[in-house]
Amino acid sequence: MTLWVILGYASLAFKIYSYMLVGYVLLSWVPAAQDSAIGRFLKKVCEPYLGIFRKFIPPIGMIDISPIVAIFMLNFIQNGLFIVIQKIYEMFI
Repeated sequence: MTLWVILGYASLAFKIYSYMLVGYVLLSWVPAAQDSAIGRFLKKVCEPYLGIFRKFIPPIGMIDISPIVAIFMLNFIQNGLFIVIQKIYEMFI
């Protein structure tokens, strides 16, 4: 029972971070919004993760597709982590 509560909170954390990434991308379309307190906070939180993908994925014209790949990989990591934790849990029951 406790494992499912922990996985529920972890899932919520992944979902919140995904929404933060989407918010950061949307704020990038409005230059004045990036200088707000929310914009600076999202930059501190999201840019280190997005920077990993920006090293390998160049922009196509003026379109940066690295956030799309980053969100996809975040979901992939979440699902993989949950499967591994569930399998480990099943081994000890």
